Amino acid sequence: MNTEEEKRSLLLEMIAFSTVDGELHKRELEFLWLVAQELNIDQKLFQDLFHQENIPQIIKSEFQRIQQFYRLALIMHCDGILHEKEAKAIQQIAIEMGLNPTATKRVLDLMKNAPNAMIDPKKLLKVFQEQHN
Repeated sequence: MNTEEEKRSLLLEMIAFSTVDGELHKRELEFLWLVAQELNIDQKLFQDLFHQENIPQIIKSEFQRIQQFYRLALIMHCDGILHEKEAKAIQQIAIEMGLNPTATKRVLDLMKNAPNAMIDPKKLLKVFQEQHN
C-alpha cells in the first residue's frame, strides 16, 4: 500500500465485509486492528473508520488484489462461523476485483479445510497462477 488513502480504503472494505453478517465479532475487530497496525494506522483513525462510508478504490496490482481477497477470507473465518451472507459477499467482491472465480473458490475450500483457516502464501499464489495457464 502506497498512500494513506489506499490504506484507509483497504481497511474500510475490510470493515464493511466484517459486518456483512450483521455483527462485528471480537476476533474480527482484533484482526482488523492487527491489519491497521501493519499499515501504520493509529488507534484514533482506526476507530474513525467505523463511521466512514466505504467508497472502494480499484486495486491495480493483481498481487495486492489477491492479498486483499485473502485478508477478507481470513476475516470471514476468524469468528468461527461461516455465514451465507459472507460467502456470497466474498464471491461478489472477488468478481469485482477481477479475480478468477475458480481460483477464489479453491482458496476458500482450502481455507475451510485447514485447521486454522490459514494456507501457505506460496500455495495461495500458486492457485491463482494455475488459472493463468
